[in-house]
Amino acid sequence: MSGDSDEDDWFESGVGEGSETEAETPDAEPAESESFDTTDPFDADGPADADENLFDDSFGSAFEGGDGGGFDEDFDSDIPRIDVGVEGLDEMMQGGVPSRSLMVVIGSAGTGKTTFGLQFLRRGLQNDEKAVYITLEETRDAILAAASEKGWDFGTHAEEGRLAIVDLDPVEMANSLSSIRSDLPRLVDDFGAERLVLDSVSLLEMMYDNQAERRTEVFDFTKALKSAGVSTMLTSEASEGNPYASRHGIIEYLTDAVFVLQYVRSEFQETRLAVEIQKIRNTNHSRETKPYDITDSGISVYQQANIF
Repeated sequence: MSGDSDEDDWFESGVGEGSETEAETPDAEPAESESFDTTDPFDADGPADADENLFDDSFGSAFEGGDGGGFDEDFDSDIPRIDVGVEGLDEMMQGGVPSRSLMVVIGSAGTGKTTFGLQFLRRGLQNDEKAVYITLEETRDAILAAASEKGWDFGTHAEEGRLAIVDLDPVEMANSLSSIRSDLPRLVDDFGAERLVLDSVSLLEMMYDNQAERRTEVFDFTKALKSAGVSTMLTSEASEGNPYASRHGIIEYLTDAVFVLQYVRSEFQETRLAVEIQKIRNTNHSRETKPYDITDSGISVYQQANIF
């Protein structure tokens, strides 16, 4: 989003002409079990050696690896849950993701991260929820076009005031990050959104050369997203040397759920796309790696198939 407009005009500029700019705040109050720990796990004054483990053992242990298959033992849960909206993937989670979770989808270029985020919002729109899409990489028109190619009429949702698409220039965001961070929860609440996508958190991380500053700023920004009280999906570039980790190895430790999209190559040099659920807090989920395709109608995961 460019220009000299006030921060309060974020969502107004993202909604189609003639649409509503205000909506009633959802009546639902967050459950006690959904409160967030706002203790900063980072020590900004500590060493910033990239070769060192950035997190202590207790915090790092929350990042669950993903070998093995099937579900863990069945358990009952009263936590409100939502579907991600990806066919086949939702069936790999018993009951869905806890509502108001902060999630991230990690993948290299071409694995479908943006499509994943759009599909996540589409499910919410299908459920008569309001949604917000914040992009640091594309224009608003490009996002609408990408959705239209999949047969999803996001333009109508925007005109009806149910969807806000906000395109922020990374430089503009860097210069006003503090005000954006403080205003975001209120703006989301005023709009009445229940789902939010930020594409991508990697550009936010790239704004900082100092590793300690990067960790602190990303942590503070995720706190703002959590305090917004909506189900949030972030996208992140994968590390060049490790497809299971984000580029800077930070965001996966700050989120409640991690989905990994990657290319897998067989011994016969056949390449397929594969998805893995690395973790979902308070949720029973499959730990198998499953193939998926990006089709004209979005991402489809083949839950019953093996990769090769």
